[in-house]
Amino acid sequence: MIDLLAWVLATPFLLLLAYLLVELTAGLARLAPRDPDTPPAHMVLLIPAHDESASIAETVRGLAAASPTAHILVVADNCSDNTAERARAAGAEAIERNDRERRGKGFALAFGRDHLAGAPPDAVIVVDADCRMDAGSAERLAAAALISGAPVQASNLLASPPGVSPLVSISNFAMLVKNVVRARGLLRIGGGALLFGTGMAFPWSLFARLPLASANAVEDLELGLRLAREGIKVGFDDGARVTSPAASLASSRGQRSRWEHGFLDTARRQAGPLLGAARRRRSRHLAALGAHLLVPPLALLLLAAALDLALVTGLALSGADSRPAMLLLVLLALVALALLAAWWREARALLPARDLLRAPLYLLWKLPVYLAFFTRRQTGWNRTGRD
Repeated sequence: MIDLLAWVLATPFLLLLAYLLVELTAGLARLAPRDPDTPPAHMVLLIPAHDESASIAETVRGLAAASPTAHILVVADNCSDNTAERARAAGAEAIERNDRERRGKGFALAFGRDHLAGAPPDAVIVVDADCRMDAGSAERLAAAALISGAPVQASNLLASPPGVSPLVSISNFAMLVKNVVRARGLLRIGGGALLFGTGMAFPWSLFARLPLASANAVEDLELGLRLAREGIKVGFDDGARVTSPAASLASSRGQRSRWEHGFLDTARRQAGPLLGAARRRRSRHLAALGAHLLVPPLALLLLAAALDLALVTGLALSGADSRPAMLLLVLLALVALALLAAWWREARALLPARDLLRAPLYLLWKLPVYLAFFTRRQTGWNRTGRD
């Protein structure tokens, strides 16, 4: 009986770690460079903004410099400041939306789409109000979306100035693992990626019919899964990049809570149905997405797997079969090596080696985020504080 208990405790984590290892390994190599594409004649950068007067002008100027042929439309959504005025002064078109009952990014995007419908563009790229794009990224995203007829997601990263807290640097690395390495792995395993909320390019023919009006805190994740169920695969271009400033350490926990609580809640509701649909339709794409949803956020998985290893090891010391503990230890070590390889290939400039040694402290720092999922779950949109 004690042997059976050891296997029951270990097996879920063995499966989760094994899939994560496959995803990480598949995502270590960069995608093949895209051939230069002719950008669309008319593309729009659509920016939903709520009380962003402090930074919106800089965002508009930065995006205009990186994508000089794009039209920039700012949706000042339920603002109590002069976001719209400052956006216009910087050279963007700005429209204002005031609806205190229907709040959230999805409603702002739907409002912007309705405004564009009179003279629709060829492609729309959604960009958050604090983001920057590398030169040429918008053009290659829009061209790829038009060619494929499907959304194309850019790499979405957090950036911090030198000298920030090591925990912020580790958080930025965790974002890179999720939004670049695992995104590449998911693309290679299942043929489609997920949407990250910013740096998302859509052909107008698709954007015009999307169910955007939503107050869901992770409307981008839900939208990508909805498209997958329709048979539409989200593309991913790791050579196109959008960055946003990382929150300060004091604000990071709130930022991460919104993302990770939304992910966990979506996974709870949709992972099983996706896997069931994958079996019925024999869809590798849906199977990969369902398995991806089953894997908890990285810090939570590592914390839970370490605790499980301690329990199974205790059983082994009490006379149970030692193989579950040994397999868990091996898989945890392999995942750690894959993460180290990802850091070496992608993030040495982002995360100094001396800060990497603080990773165990980061895992503990994230613990309140996961405990709050059961006690104070964050379900709505929130504006992250910036320094």
